[in-house]
Amino acid sequence: MSGERVYLYDSTLRDGAQTQGVDFTPADKAAIAEALDRLGIDYVEGGWPGANPTDDAFFGAPPALHRARLAAFGMTRRSGRCAADDPGLAAVLAAGAPVVTLVGKTWDFHAEVALGVGLAENVDMIGESIAHAAARCEEVIFDAEHFFDGYKANPGYALDCVRAALEAGARWIVLCDTNGGTLPHEVERIVGEVLAHVPGERLGIHCHDDTGNAVANSLLAVRAGVRHVQGTLNGLGERCGNANLVSILPSLILKMGFTTGVTPTDLTRLTHVSRLLDERLNRQPNRRAPYVGESAFAHKGGLHVSAVEKDPRCYEHIAPELVGNRRHIIVSDQAGRSNVLARLREIGLELEADDPRLAQMVRIVKEREGDGYAYDGAEASFELLARRVLGDVPEFFRITTFRVIDERRWDDHGRLVTLSEATVKLEVEGETYMTVAEGNGPVNALDAALRKVLTPVYPELAELRLVDYKVRILTPEAGTAAVTRVMIESTDGRGEHWNTVGVSGNVIDASFHALYDSITYLLLRHRLPGRDLAS
Repeated sequence: MSGERVYLYDSTLRDGAQTQGVDFTPADKAAIAEALDRLGIDYVEGGWPGANPTDDAFFGAPPALHRARLAAFGMTRRSGRCAADDPGLAAVLAAGAPVVTLVGKTWDFHAEVALGVGLAENVDMIGESIAHAAARCEEVIFDAEHFFDGYKANPGYALDCVRAALEAGARWIVLCDTNGGTLPHEVERIVGEVLAHVPGERLGIHCHDDTGNAVANSLLAVRAGVRHVQGTLNGLGERCGNANLVSILPSLILKMGFTTGVTPTDLTRLTHVSRLLDERLNRQPNRRAPYVGESAFAHKGGLHVSAVEKDPRCYEHIAPELVGNRRHIIVSDQAGRSNVLARLREIGLELEADDPRLAQMVRIVKEREGDGYAYDGAEASFELLARRVLGDVPEFFRITTFRVIDERRWDDHGRLVTLSEATVKLEVEGETYMTVAEGNGPVNALDAALRKVLTPVYPELAELRLVDYKVRILTPEAGTAAVTRVMIESTDGRGEHWNTVGVSGNVIDASFHALYDSITYLLLRHRLPGRDLAS
């Protein structure tokens, strides 16, 4: 198996959006797609054009992908229509994605009950839709919905469906365990039997996790011969979720010896990408997630620590750096050093491992993480922290005091309104200023007041926009007195994005720290030669 190519297909932006409590914005979808592209995923499914305004907005202005191929999802034509006249199919093809993925029924029960069509017509719907799409886009993928249930009920009919798609020009035939009820030994057996009809280099797998076996099912399918795997970041998906690509990817590369579009260097970004998704969803990362969780390589006291310090292989199945994670030994002052060094290299800062400034950075990061800071989703704040230790960050402005007032009252038209007013006193280039501004909420008012003074001095701030703002409660047991973490995403208006973080028991103070870092980061980046803004 060593070196054989497996192609990875991410459906986070559609399947993941079906997760209870998940609601992607077009900006979220673009940022996630770009992160998947940088990671080296082969296919990024953007959603279902025509199904909802968010997906339409995403495909209306899709991100520029350099390594991944963008896929649009849809379904085979409706009964009683020809493929050329089906509006749903037309909307998918009109999205302009180079890859189109069409789902069709392969379980006779579903064809007759869910679709209400005859079995022969369902096969025709599959073949005609695939052929129509194949003539109009670069690549077509067929998702064989409920294939494993269909195969167990009527193997001949399930195979008729996939053969129709294959003969019509589908690049990949993807066997879907749609309700997640198939067990690993069944997947391996059925995939082995299907390989007699569909070659492995044309066959894929798509699993759901309703029995907790989606990752195992996907890996066994690859071992049986499929060479295309679908899944989502962190296992997002409806009900119990989809197969978790974050677990599948390193297992394929590091454990099974397969080659993917993800290089060893790319793989070191895996933990970052996993946590980036959680930050965009404003949720706490799963500490016990395989490979990428904060506890995945954590060792606490006793014999384990002693053994790991002598040889990490005693209690670690891989070196954590391979997936961008870190070893965390509670009693060791070396914990986090390699992780900080790797992050420094990413931003163009080279330090020797024995440089005392590195130890200082590690100490500060650990202290701040203890306070609630999270730098995996706030790269700009981390870079500022590192450069401040090195003395590379000028004090562009100094806030002496600020005050924010919220007033809730009835206006002259009898409407109940809430107004926010911020007063700031700051020093810029030796001059002292005080100004007042109103805004749509306290953070907007504070931002407006700062910009009122700073933009005439630093014109580049005119393009600064705050595009996302998230608050997380870190100490829920404290009720309304809880410590909060604020994450702010900013852009310069030219497509560049960066994230900053602030933590405080006062949400306005936490917001100020994140806002201060965002402004400082933009000013700093404009003064560092040869460097683009961090995305």
